Amino acid sequence: MKIGDKVSFLSEKGGGIIAGFQGKNIVLVEDEDGFQIPTPITEVVVVAGGQDYETSRIVAQKQGNAPGGQKGASIRQLMKQGQDEEVDMTVADTVDLEKPITFTPPVEERQGGNQLTCFLAFVPVDIKEVTNTRFEVYFVNDSNYFVQYAYMTAEGSSWTLRSQAEVEPNTKFYMEEIGREDLNEMMHIAVQMLAYKKDKPFAQKPPIGVQLRLDPVKFYKLHTFQDNQFFDTPALLCTIVENDRQARPLFVDAKALKQEMYKQPEEEKKPVERHPENKDTSVVDLHIDQLLDSTAGMTHQDILQYQLKKFREVLEENKDKHGKKIVFIHGKGEGVLRHAIINELTYRYKRYQYQDASFQEYGYGATQVVIR
Repeated sequence: MKIGDKVSFLSEKGGGIIAGFQGKNIVLVEDEDGFQIPTPITEVVVVAGGQDYETSRIVAQKQGNAPGGQKGASIRQLMKQGQDEEVDMTVADTVDLEKPITFTPPVEERQGGNQLTCFLAFVPVDIKEVTNTRFEVYFVNDSNYFVQYAYMTAEGSSWTLRSQAEVEPNTKFYMEEIGREDLNEMMHIAVQMLAYKKDKPFAQKPPIGVQLRLDPVKFYKLHTFQDNQFFDTPALLCTIVENDRQARPLFVDAKALKQEMYKQPEEEKKPVERHPENKDTSVVDLHIDQLLDSTAGMTHQDILQYQLKKFREVLEENKDKHGKKIVFIHGKGEGVLRHAIINELTYRYKRYQYQDASFQEYGYGATQVVIR
């Protein structure tokens, strides 16, 4: 006897298949219900029709049941099965057009974009007809941050919201189109904005609020609109914030300007050229880049008024130092600052003497004032 033999009981009806052995004298007979009945080996007899559990027979049976019924088929042959069958191409895929698209591509960030930089851009619709064209107004977000902005104009003390939206990183957002008839309403502009990132940690940026003054006359001059990296045509860019530095406010706080004027220069800046100076002579450089770190948001008139303010402050500080000489470096340029200084000396500081400073020591563009 062996496992798999079909046997019948000698002392009673029934039988089953030998499933195993317990010792030498007990055989486990499995009936039709799956129960294994321990039976003395002398109480069963082998009958025909038993199952053969020999290894060679099992392997042969499995090969016969291989896919496709091919005995001994190689893996390559099995892989090719079904490739020659014709496919019905007339069955169309079913697409639910009403199902919303939930996939959102990740935001692409650029190197150097973690410093906040944003502009207001005025783009002529027809640059060739600059005196007659209309203008498109954009918010330019040149950073890796999402920006929520509010763009408004003032009429007296009342403000009107013209546009408000969220702008994605490194994109520009169309806000409106204006004509020349609208320019007088836009002389006083304010922009408030908040920057942040989504689904990731980020360095917090302070809320931004700037006010800008637009000169309508500039919109009639072709050179006002310059080539830039954001548009295919020349545009006028007004800085809101650049490299995390907010544009200088329209209404300047005198104390803040004085602190900025006297603060120490940053290490990376080139050293300021020093002119000869002694106890009886002081040298004051009125070039705006020596007085301020940035002129963003300032018009030419704003710059001139700030230079004259510095000029008056120096004279006021030295008004009791009779005989003292002060050399003001104003540069040659177009002579606008020099004429303004001469006008001040002629009408406001009549008792002071002035003349062109030494060319050998200061070159062109310097005026010497003697306190009297």
